[in-house]
Amino acid sequence: MIRPSAIPSLRFARPSGFAGVCGSALALLALAQPILQSPALAQETPQTVQPAGTDLNLSSVKALLSRGDAAVASGNLAEGRRLYDLARDASRRLLGFYRDLSGSFRGLDARIPREMDDKGREALTLLSEANLRLAALFRRQNQPEVAIPLLVEVVKIMTPTNEAGRKAYQQLVELGFVVTPYTAPGSSTGG
Repeated sequence: MIRPSAIPSLRFARPSGFAGVCGSALALLALAQPILQSPALAQETPQTVQPAGTDLNLSSVKALLSRGDAAVASGNLAEGRRLYDLARDASRRLLGFYRDLSGSFRGLDARIPREMDDKGREALTLLSEANLRLAALFRRQNQPEVAIPLLVEVVKIMTPTNEAGRKAYQQLVELGFVVTPYTAPGSSTGG
């Protein structure tokens, strides 16, 4: 381990010429040698790290949605809204992280972008589910002005060809925000 007391002496040391620079580099290598040669670190296998208190994963978003459903079912609409909002925020953050990772590995290792794209689609689905649940809650509270933007977002991110997008559009029709019903190609029912 690097001793904090060794760092100031290196920082203020003024190397004179090539020998001084080499001496400073050797001193830094000597300090780092115990870290570099640690057999315990070299033999560890990579593990998934989940820091305490940070449940930023798809399973935790699903759990938030379930807890929100339970709160709404028991009549605690404020708690349901809070949990659905947390699920929306977590889904959005996950979506951004998965997109960033996917882009960073494009052209390097095709497996990683594929995995991140799959996880991103699942995060998008969870985001639309949270939006639909929040919109239903707001409709229940007679607040269509708050539900409409959520429903429009679902149509936008899931498209009307997806079941969630069709449900959201149908609710927009029911609210009177749009008039023209949408009948999906190959669908026997409208919206």
